[in-house]
Amino acid sequence: MKKDQIFILKDRGILFIEGEDAKEFLQNIVTNDINKVSNAYSCFSSLLTPQGKYLFDFIIVKKKGGYLIDCELDQIEDLEKRLGIYKLNSKIEISNLTNEFQVAVISNEKFLSLENSKDQEGYTIAFRDDPFFIDPRNKKLGARVIINLEKLYLSIKELGLKSAENKEYYFQSHKLGIPQMDNDKLQNKIFGIECNFDELNAIDFKKGCYVGQENTARIKLRNKLLKRLLPVQIIDGKINIDDNISSDDENIGKILINNDYPFGLIKIKEKNLDFSKKYKCVSGSVKFIKPFWMN
Repeated sequence: MKKDQIFILKDRGILFIEGEDAKEFLQNIVTNDINKVSNAYSCFSSLLTPQGKYLFDFIIVKKKGGYLIDCELDQIEDLEKRLGIYKLNSKIEISNLTNEFQVAVISNEKFLSLENSKDQEGYTIAFRDDPFFIDPRNKKLGARVIINLEKLYLSIKELGLKSAENKEYYFQSHKLGIPQMDNDKLQNKIFGIECNFDELNAIDFKKGCYVGQENTARIKLRNKLLKRLLPVQIIDGKINIDDNISSDDENIGKILINNDYPFGLIKIKEKNLDFSKKYKCVSGSVKFIKPFWMN
């Protein structure tokens, strides 16, 4: 990622949660500790089923009067409805601000050139009253921006930024093992912890209860995490969702996302898991890409 590049992510949506119960409301349902979120720190988090299965992942950013929720655009309406189910008597308001704000990514180098910046995942500053922060999942994803649309191009001009193709950004995300597209295909199919949320700073195991906490903690503490979501490289042929992945006629995984940046749920304790080896699918073959967190 070059210093003066900006990636404008039009496939992201924004919710805003405000009201006197906003903090407590989020703290009771999401996997990360909302007490850590401040004007100086943003976090990655998720919402799970009561059984601990994946539903949504998002970034939470403090904004005057409440919290911005940065989520995949294709999931934003479903997330808003799901949050509404949990609202009950909480004194909160949930607004969809997707048409008012834009998510973008700039380089860490550019971010660190700004006043009061700090080289730390999640570290957040205000620029023209909009949050700029190093991606809380991994700093190699650059610094994230949630900016009012009316100020977007003024800020781009002031900072001397040039728009770049998003393929470069999503290629880097895939290489790191962080899915950001078509994540709805994971819903109810995979445990949140199998999405590597423990490695991506999305789960706080010391906080109190949240939706899906019991199974998540049990898997972690009892060392029952046998599968993980890994990035996949297509070597030949084609792949489809739910294609089995095999090694020497033994099933070791399944394709769950089959876009330009595919992912599969793989048995990580498989003794013969080899990142240089080709593995068979129904109509093609793949290799696994070793993510940053895997030794």
